[in-house]
Amino acid sequence: MGELTADCSRCFGLCCVALTLSKSADFAIDKPAGDPCPNLTQEFRCGIHAKLRQSGFPGCTVYDCFGAGQKISQITFSGRDWRQAPETAGQMFALLPIMRQLHELLWYLTEALRRPETRELHTELGRARDEIERLTLLDAGDIEKLDVAAHRGEVNGLLLRASELVRGRTPKKKERRGADLMGARLRGADLRGANLRGAYLIGADLRGADLRLADLIGADLRDTDLRGADLTGSLFLTQAQVNAARGDSATKLPPSLTRPAHWS
Repeated sequence: MGELTADCSRCFGLCCVALTLSKSADFAIDKPAGDPCPNLTQEFRCGIHAKLRQSGFPGCTVYDCFGAGQKISQITFSGRDWRQAPETAGQMFALLPIMRQLHELLWYLTEALRRPETRELHTELGRARDEIERLTLLDAGDIEKLDVAAHRGEVNGLLLRASELVRGRTPKKKERRGADLMGARLRGADLRGANLRGAYLIGADLRGADLRLADLIGADLRDTDLRGADLTGSLFLTQAQVNAARGDSATKLPPSLTRPAHWS
């Protein structure tokens, strides 16, 4: 999913400027939206990238723009950065959350299209992906006017159908959509094919749990203990969710995701 993976070398450090930081366990400082993070270098790179967690910025390690940053930097604004062209700054920063949502939808649609179980939906999924991609290529002013919520609603209906097709292979599908499972003791639980969309799993104990084919779209996995858990074939699991969780060498991940360095 090349263009849907963040490439900081092609971005003008947009997330380091456009986003608000609130001093907390996630961020060591307060920073208003529009102000560059003091760790942002002149080359638009993070000066403490290799030690973000040790420096009090774990929140930065779980942010993923799904490639929206480089799309805005290199395509929407044709490689003109906000330092050389300060008149572009306000609009460029305003586009980041919009473009990120569009790229997130592209990521989910691409994931759904990769699943052989969704073959009967491939035409509809492909059309939806093409339409969202078209929107990302509009002029900056037109992107600002988009009703992203409406587009999310349309795509979500397709993704729900895709989820049913994928999870339909499991004998007992568990409905946990939006469930409050914060701190839940689910060690070794059989959650194959479970619907965990938007579930709150903050700090939950899922050591050794079976999450194969589970739908994890939007699930909050902050500090979730996934040591030894099996997430093989899990649906709509993102790198940001994995980065927010805790795991180990025994945690089984989908091949498209990378084992976070801090897990070791």
